[in-house]
Amino acid sequence: MNLKSKHTQFIREEAKRLGFMSCGISRAGFLEEEAPRLEKWLNENRHGQMQYMENHFDKRLDPTLLVDGAKSVISLLLNYYPDEKQIADTYKISKYAYGQDYHSVIKEKLKELLQSINDNIGEVGGRAFVDSAPVLDKAWAAKSGLGWIGKNSNLLSKKTGSFFFIAELIVDIELEYDHATTDHCGSCTACLDACPTEAIIAPYVVDGSKCISYFTIELKENIPHEMKGSFNDWAFGCDVCQDVCPWNRFSKPHREPLFSPHPDLLTLTKKDWEEITEDTFRKVFKNSAVKRTKYSGLMRNIEFLK
Repeated sequence: MNLKSKHTQFIREEAKRLGFMSCGISRAGFLEEEAPRLEKWLNENRHGQMQYMENHFDKRLDPTLLVDGAKSVISLLLNYYPDEKQIADTYKISKYAYGQDYHSVIKEKLKELLQSINDNIGEVGGRAFVDSAPVLDKAWAAKSGLGWIGKNSNLLSKKTGSFFFIAELIVDIELEYDHATTDHCGSCTACLDACPTEAIIAPYVVDGSKCISYFTIELKENIPHEMKGSFNDWAFGCDVCQDVCPWNRFSKPHREPLFSPHPDLLTLTKKDWEEITEDTFRKVFKNSAVKRTKYSGLMRNIEFLK
């Protein structure tokens, strides 16, 4: 086995040991196909008030501008599909926010992986990315064969569906590279048909400024009145396009204790949500991604749903 193969195998085994469900590797370089798509999406203002999407256009498309001498992008998937879900007929939050904030959980794992690479392979320069820097994570994951980007613009995998986080390590060593897989959406339009706000405006095109996740998390001002009645009780994020996707029949519960929900979360009724105090909010969502909206934002969303 040559050195490149040995290093690649070591990285895959370490990723598995740290609990990642999949690891794919691709050569770092300019994302030619994504460039015109991203430009068009931004020009059509599909990002609404998410101004940060306009920043660092070149860096989004070229990881060598983020890491000096970058040679490889290691894409990693971490399952978050929950074992138990919220009770029926209540205000809902996205399943990814049930447990601790994924940013901190994954960052720790990536730090450990990078340390392990340095300890075993030698001095490797690299940076870890978890949805917090200008990296097109779905494009890199697709390029490295971990799935294809579906009609709902999520990364889909035949084996595991789409309830997973995507993260990257961009490193300055050559590794063995994977190949992109094929698209398996076929003629299915389940996600387009089910989207409560018609945010999936065409197959593979999501208007971010129409998405329930945008309104309930990103939008800082009042939710437009014309959206009233179309949120299907989603108070933080939305999972509809994933819930209806046939490939998510293959989702299996995660085994990450930090993603387990606060016991109170799953049993909150609509009345409980409406009467939630700031203290309870802090207790139930202590380290959760829900804190992004703050107490006032969550209350605004619930008031809008009433």
